[in-house]
Amino acid sequence: MTTYHRASVKGRSIFYREAGPKDAPAILLLHGFPTSSHMFRNLIPALAAGYHVVAPDLPGFGFSDPPGGDGASTFNQLAVAIEGFTETIGLESYAIYVFDYGAPVGFRLALAHPERITAIISQNGNAYEEGLSEGWNPIQKYWKDPTLENREALREFLTPEATRAQYLHGVRDESLVAPEAYTLDSALLARPGNDKLQLDLFLNYASNVALYPKFQEYFRTQRPPLLAVWGSNDPFFLPPGADAFKRDNPNAEVRFFDTGHFALETHYREIADSILDFLSRRSTRVATASSQRVP
Repeated sequence: MTTYHRASVKGRSIFYREAGPKDAPAILLLHGFPTSSHMFRNLIPALAAGYHVVAPDLPGFGFSDPPGGDGASTFNQLAVAIEGFTETIGLESYAIYVFDYGAPVGFRLALAHPERITAIISQNGNAYEEGLSEGWNPIQKYWKDPTLENREALREFLTPEATRAQYLHGVRDESLVAPEAYTLDSALLARPGNDKLQLDLFLNYASNVALYPKFQEYFRTQRPPLLAVWGSNDPFFLPPGADAFKRDNPNAEVRFFDTGHFALETHYREIADSILDFLSRRSTRVATASSQRVP
């Protein structure tokens, strides 16, 4: 059964979902834009028989407090907060499941504490420039020329229509996508002050791209067990970004699914089975997982 909690990290409240035995190997699930740990509502119970599964809301997302301070919000702030969160709740080692914004957050954790990372599952979590589609062009324009005009143009990404489109683009059967998912995301995006945080992060995403060489060096030198499970019709993160993991970590495994950005909405059973199979075979630093398959 999934339970719901809050942890206090440097005076800020981090909301998280949790399931599975606390003495089992841990998996930390890190969501992306514009969603929250709600995106893992189906995956969590599918993994919890053999794992201690923890899914926090990033600061400023879902039900977590926004980052502290009066300045612009950054991905480094998010990573520092999640690092503090793992220490607060006593996660000493864990596999990371990273998606979208969760990827640069999780990869920062790996750079800071490689000894804590037992495995990586990247679901449309990019670390290579060839994985960036033309859908990033308006945001890249803002990186290169951070004017008020270019910032305001990105408000289109914060609309309910844009959020719904992210969920449905590339999905073969839209009836599989629960409308409450994109409706909840839209409602939380519309909270007063949240637009500034999101626009700040659009600008700061350039810092993630600047770190790609360091992320790649980590994959190359540390060789963590790595599985990429990718919605092949993602309009933002392209399949070459998944295949590129094998360039730096030849033992990486890549599996594509005929769906879009939010692959768990349509393929959580297949992805859960892939994770359980992968961890049972590949992660020498994680106790052998239950071989139970998702019903």
